[in-house]
Parts: sequence; C-alpha cells; structure tokens
Amino acid sequence: MKLTLNQRYFLGAAAVILACLAGILVAYPKLPPMVPIHWNAHGQPDDWGPKWSLFLWGPGMMVGLVALFAALPWLSPRKFDVNTFRPTYLYIMIALIAMLAYLNLLTLMAALGVMTDIGRAVVGGVCLLIALLGNVFGKVRRNFYIGIRTPWTIADERVWNKTHRLAGKLSFACGLIGLILVLAHAPVWVAIIAAVAGPIVPAFYSLFYYKQLEHRGELNHG
Repeated sequence: MKLTLNQRYFLGAAAVILACLAGILVAYPKLPPMVPIHWNAHGQPDDWGPKWSLFLWGPGMMVGLVALFAALPWLSPRKFDVNTFRPTYLYIMIALIAMLAYLNLLTLMAALGVMTDIGRAVVGGVCLLIALLGNVFGKVRRNFYIGIRTPWTIADERVWNKTHRLAGKLSFACGLIGLILVLAHAPVWVAIIAAVAGPIVPAFYSLFYYKQLEHRGELNHG
C-alpha cells in the first residue's frame, strides 16, 4: 500500500518520537534523581527537575507539536489555508520535531555528564534550523501560523510573497553563517546575532514594501 504525503511525514515524526522515548528509557537507570532542564545565557544549568520530567520535555512536547500541526489545517480560515503549501508545511513540522529531538539528546548528555558546553551546542542547532527553514520560506503561502506574520504581510499577498522570498535567502545564509561561527568557537552572542538577522530583517522590509505599494495605490487587500 502506497503511503500518502501526510502519512509519510507523520510516520516519520512518530519514528523520531519513539527513538527519543527509547533513548530516555535506556538512559533512565543511569540518570541522577534531578536533571538540568534549563540553561542560562552562559550555558550553565539554572533549573532542575525530576528525571521523569524528561518524558514531558522530550517526547511529550513532540507529541503536542505533532498534534498542533495536525489541527492547524482544520483551524485555518479560508484564503489562509496551510493546505496551499502542504509539502512545505510538513517539512517545517519535521524540522521542528528534529530540533526537539536534538535538544532532548543534549539534555540527556548533560544529565549524564557527557556534555558541558551545551549552550554552544544549542545555538549551533538553532542556527542549522534557521538555515533549513530559510530553504523553504519562499514556498510558504499566506497564513496566520507560520512565517513572517506582520500586519503588512497578512494584509497583502504580494507583500507576503516578496517578504518570504527575501526571508528565505537571508535566513538560509544567516543560519549557515551562525553555524560556522559556532563551529569556529566565536562568541556565542555573535552567532546568535548573525542567525536571527535572517528572520528579523524581512519583518522591517514588509513595512517598507507595503508603504511602497500603498503610495502607488497598488494594494490588494483580498
């Protein structure tokens, strides 16, 4: 039986979740009673929780994210339906699930004392995620949940499309630059600034382009 696009992506997400669950179960007997669950800007743990909470922060959050992505097509209003870019939508879901799985792995390694510089590892993962999302930003169509959702992109489809084409190029480039900086052991804050510039700059551009269209009387609010 040939699987549909939806089935392939959701089964892939389920496989990642099960792999994370299995990893926690294998490591569970070796974990201390309290494990780090949050780190400060210097990469030092500043909050702990019982080791069973790893099931909530790992597989639990991933199940919740998959459920949300399953529900959003039904919740979307007409003309803003995420089904208009279904393959990209599902790609974004898998990218976010993979990121949560990566964070789950880092948390386990920190709890077992295998990794100490978790802050740099997290920033590197976020930079890679931004690059991966940037690779498909140009295919995201107007909706209320995913993308550069400013008042000006929501108001006009041309502003949305042009903003996201720019966001795609910048996010991909800035995410890769941030990742290279992390691997080169540059200060973490430098990598963060480089990475977040990709999604932030297009948000300001959307206002600029909207005002251009408004000045020329070319806005389409449909």
